[in-house]
Amino acid sequence: MPADGRPETDHAEAVAEQWRKGMRVALAVSFGFTASVALGAIIPFLGPLFAAQFLLSSSRPMPLGKTVGMAVLILVAGAFFMVVTGLFQDRPFTFLMLLGLIYFCCFLAQASGKGGPASFLVLVVAIIVPLLRVLNIELASSILSILVTGVLTGAGLTWLAHAIVPETAVETPQPQQGSAQAHPYLRALANAAILLSTVAICLASDELGAAMVIPITVTSLLGQLDIVSSGRAALGLVIVNLFGGIVASVAYAVLNVRPNLLFMFVIVLVVALLIGGRAAARSRDAKIYAGALTTFLILFGLGVSPLPGSAAESFATRILYVAAAILYTFVTAGLLWTRAEGKLSRAR
Repeated sequence: MPADGRPETDHAEAVAEQWRKGMRVALAVSFGFTASVALGAIIPFLGPLFAAQFLLSSSRPMPLGKTVGMAVLILVAGAFFMVVTGLFQDRPFTFLMLLGLIYFCCFLAQASGKGGPASFLVLVVAIIVPLLRVLNIELASSILSILVTGVLTGAGLTWLAHAIVPETAVETPQPQQGSAQAHPYLRALANAAILLSTVAICLASDELGAAMVIPITVTSLLGQLDIVSSGRAALGLVIVNLFGGIVASVAYAVLNVRPNLLFMFVIVLVVALLIGGRAAARSRDAKIYAGALTTFLILFGLGVSPLPGSAAESFATRILYVAAAILYTFVTAGLLWTRAEGKLSRAR
């Protein structure tokens, strides 16, 4: 160990940075979620979900220009998927092929270490818009405003969180995020096929809540699987993601004991501190806990939202859907990734 004690200093700085980032995530998520429910938001988890993505991707507040660019990107993507869904929903093969092409481009950006949180957000839009457009025509006219409001709300929450807990250290790059994979095209093609198959199944279902939970869970998991290097790591990924769903179920049950906004705020704050604090760490496991936070926000948000299919009696069913999504992702990723890498090795 150096005489100047640099390892201890670096560790202390990393812990302090994790604490600040974790506190920002917890405050933004809990305040944003509670405010969205109080204002009657149809999808109350959207703004907090975007805020968590923004805050976990950087220790610095999002610049105004980047915020405007993100809002424009989501608006354009949402409008595009609205038009595509309206034109081709009666021609399912063409519709799914177009969706698959978009999914491939987004996963390719992720596999190449590019795009940052924008790729994940576009994937979320590419899931939510077609599902709402097909399964709930009453919301079709308001989807774009919901998405843009979610992005702007998420950005506003990040600024508020940074105002309360400002960053004092110089941001250092996190190597575990945005790293390029060895075979990005093959990996992106396999991921697009996995996500497209779940979206196709959900489009044929009348369960709106289930249709939204399954593909977003699959998308989140596909972004985490690149850090799995052993059976133990894979088991940890499954447990942590299921933990997010179980915590959402318990939180919903606790909320029903005393259903008021203050109690909801405390519940979300405690959970966000527990999971978001781990997601803010400089570790490879951070992605997994970020995925668990995503699962919690979606499930808990659907439980308290006015969307059809989000009644309390369906909550246990949605936990089973999350478990099924995890199992499906692992099985299909194991098959398709292995087959793609095998073909590449034979070609060489």
